[in-house]
Amino acid sequence: MSDLTHRAADIIAELDAAMDVHLDWTRRILRFAITREPPGEQMLSPDAHLLCHFGHWLAKARPELERLDAKRAQQLEALHRRMHDAVRVICSNILAGRSGDGDALAAFEEAQSGLVQRLANFKTRILAEAVRLDPLTALPLRYSLEGEFVLSQRLARRNGSLLFAAMFDIDHFKQINDTWGHLAGDLALRHLADTLRRILRPSDRLYRYGGEEFLLLMLADDLAEAEAAIERFLDAVRSSPAALPDQTELPLRVTIGLTQVAHGESLEHAVERADQALYEGKHAGRDRCVVAR
Repeated sequence: MSDLTHRAADIIAELDAAMDVHLDWTRRILRFAITREPPGEQMLSPDAHLLCHFGHWLAKARPELERLDAKRAQQLEALHRRMHDAVRVICSNILAGRSGDGDALAAFEEAQSGLVQRLANFKTRILAEAVRLDPLTALPLRYSLEGEFVLSQRLARRNGSLLFAAMFDIDHFKQINDTWGHLAGDLALRHLADTLRRILRPSDRLYRYGGEEFLLLMLADDLAEAEAAIERFLDAVRSSPAALPDQTELPLRVTIGLTQVAHGESLEHAVERADQALYEGKHAGRDRCVVAR
């Protein structure tokens, strides 16, 4: 199992464990109502939503949940607190010998239902993302590329900027595999992805396109700005050799084909032109960027 799949599995396992504890509340409330077994601070404290097992998990997982869906993460927190508020009212009424509060019970049931629904959505998102991301480099795969390409075209039009596509290919990658083995090849791919990721701008979109190829979608005001950005990528790769397990430094080089995406141009056509420019760069000596004519 890859590191990425492990992370997704760990998040889901923690989510399920926290939810199991919270779903047990229904049984605890019923037991308290019948036996008057002390409900404890996790039901009576105004800060109970921060003290319970689910609350601790939610605080820990909040950054990841917000990354996936900030609005649903906020709703999850609000619903969780609403559950605790409703339970506190129910328990306080029972302790005071008052009759049951139907409104509080309805609020609890509604909040719990909403909580379960949103957690199910997050589980689906986590699993879907694990499938869409490359398990080796943690970069997006080509599955979502078509939609992202259209969104990038719209963003370019809205910002009055230009969209560029750049195809990256590791030079002499077969030689790396033949000389040091496929594990070294995997390490080189992961190292290159990490190196490129460090200098991506917020609007840049980098994908593992296939094999040793990576595709970058980037916005720039003109070709000169795009070429300058590509040179920064080339320099970063040149100055960041990968470290093999025996601490041997493995120099990496990439060849890049760059093309400006025309208005209304298809992804397939843009990638084809970038790929052609890349192979021109290979024939010209590698370790360079060639702009599609």
